[in-house]
Amino acid sequence: MRVLLLGADGYIGRRVADRLLLDQDLQVTVLGRRDSADIRFDLSAGSPGALARFLDAVAPQVVINCAGATYGTSRALIRANALAVATVCEAIRRSRQPARLVHVGSAAEYGPVQPGAPISETVEPRPVGPYGVSKLTGTELVTSSGLDAAVLRVFDVVGPGAPAASLFGRLAEGLRRALEQQENQVRMPDLSAFRDFVDVRDVALAVRAAAVSAATGVINIGSGHAVRSRDAAYLLVRASGFEGTLAEETRTVLLPAQPVGDLGGSERVPAEPRPLAEPVPWRQADVRTARERLGWRACTPLEESLGDVWLETACRV
Repeated sequence: MRVLLLGADGYIGRRVADRLLLDQDLQVTVLGRRDSADIRFDLSAGSPGALARFLDAVAPQVVINCAGATYGTSRALIRANALAVATVCEAIRRSRQPARLVHVGSAAEYGPVQPGAPISETVEPRPVGPYGVSKLTGTELVTSSGLDAAVLRVFDVVGPGAPAASLFGRLAEGLRRALEQQENQVRMPDLSAFRDFVDVRDVALAVRAAAVSAATGVINIGSGHAVRSRDAAYLLVRASGFEGTLAEETRTVLLPAQPVGDLGGSERVPAEPRPLAEPVPWRQADVRTARERLGWRACTPLEESLGDVWLETACRV
């Protein structure tokens, strides 16, 4: 099967590329802005007609779009997460043999939901901020395109290669610095929100499963479990061996005395009433659609994912 991969230089895209290149049944061509790409093309600036000509030359049966932006101005996010998606959809429509499209979306498209329950694909999206709005716009463009297309709405990705600006990328670098400089405190934003953490390598497997399936529409990709961000942070701290304190925006948490709760500690710690800095305090994926239509489920334990984040950070020169 011929596959055209977009966004192979990003956090998810790199792992998707690694996974696809291991599959002898797939012939992978990478399109992107960097010199490492097989085809040089800027999705946010190029025309659908030009991209369609590349599609005709490669004749992919599947186009996988991992391209996009997580940070930046509203304009940059719209260009990367919406305009670029419109270009991809129109180019596929114009090509001689329209390919199947697998597009990577984001759980940020859902926005605030009722805490305590998993989020199904039928929940009405109410994104907060330009990132969620731009990703939802991209999803709407794909699902209304008339193409053979699936959108994988990916929840909170963790694992090796975590960007420095991400929650655990920032924490890992802070821990490394504290250990090197013999500091006893690492400062972090509020960690009270619950998130559905899924390993980036499992996400790559989900993308591969979607590429070879006939599933269409929006499909949640997550672990199916909600974990308090603070509990996840303790796992990373334990992996590092740091024995100091973690100072959050609203209070200081003493790490050695705090059990991990439902991640393997001896008991749960009652939540203290406090204002939430997070505009979205709860995210948990309903993953039944992924199991039923893709035959996929997350397999990597969160402790392993975060241990690998620390190993990569500690070994960085």
